[in-house]
Amino acid sequence: MATLYTQQGQNVRKTWMLMSIFLIVVIGLGFVFSRMYNNPNILYFFVVFSIGMNIVSYWYSDKIALGMAGAKPATREQYFDFYTIVENLAITAGLPMPKIFVINDPSPNAFATGRDKNHSVVAVTTGLLTLMNKTELEGVIAHEMSHIGNRDMLVSTVVVVLVGFVAIISDMMIRMSFFGLPAQAGGNRDDREGNGIFMIIGIVVAILAPIASTLIQLAISRKREYLADASGALLTRYPEGLASALEKISQYGRPMQKQSTAIAHLYIANPTGSGKFAKKVGSLFSTHPPVEERIKRLRESL
Repeated sequence: MATLYTQQGQNVRKTWMLMSIFLIVVIGLGFVFSRMYNNPNILYFFVVFSIGMNIVSYWYSDKIALGMAGAKPATREQYFDFYTIVENLAITAGLPMPKIFVINDPSPNAFATGRDKNHSVVAVTTGLLTLMNKTELEGVIAHEMSHIGNRDMLVSTVVVVLVGFVAIISDMMIRMSFFGLPAQAGGNRDDREGNGIFMIIGIVVAILAPIASTLIQLAISRKREYLADASGALLTRYPEGLASALEKISQYGRPMQKQSTAIAHLYIANPTGSGKFAKKVGSLFSTHPPVEERIKRLRESL
């Protein structure tokens, strides 16, 4: 039977697996382009780059995610109810008090980030604080505290950086393709042919990069949201609070003003909104399970 500690261990292993895959893929790309340019320095650069990005993704991904979201630190004086709810739930869950941040956005949403429970963050939008009553806000915060407790946020936040740097590598390759290969002793014809191949590869990678990023995000199982919903409801002993909050979030429908696909999977609900078109198209590549199903499960547990 799976336990909290089993879930934590699985997420730690999943994090190392994703970082290892990223390392292998980037070094592999470096090897291909070093051969194409006949320049081993390119491979050395990619090796250093991939190792550096893994280090950055582990130690600084929370700061990067907060920057992408436009989150600002919140104090007890500014947001007393928010602060005290987080404080009380942290004590109940047996977790250190996380840092709290607020995003100035009318769309109700929230996320947790950080590499471990001692370096955790909970961020909410001003819209969430405005629209939710106390029990609904407790339900949302309990959901995020559950992500911290089972270390979902570790693997989720690392993905933010790794997905972002896949896009950077793609952009680098496209830009480099415009310059073509350096002159070789073999003749200009070979140079032109090599340049054409490189440009084709750059275009293909540019097309595939967003798809690859989506697939990496989908590697973060949707079950973690169901698990956090159930754990959060258990923490507050009141599933209706989170169910009602999710209902309000889905009814709001409008997207967040500041969005980044790299951090979309961190939020409690899809930041792109819940319109009909988004439901039809986004369901194929959604990082979140259907809100209706989440609400149903919570209310069936009453």
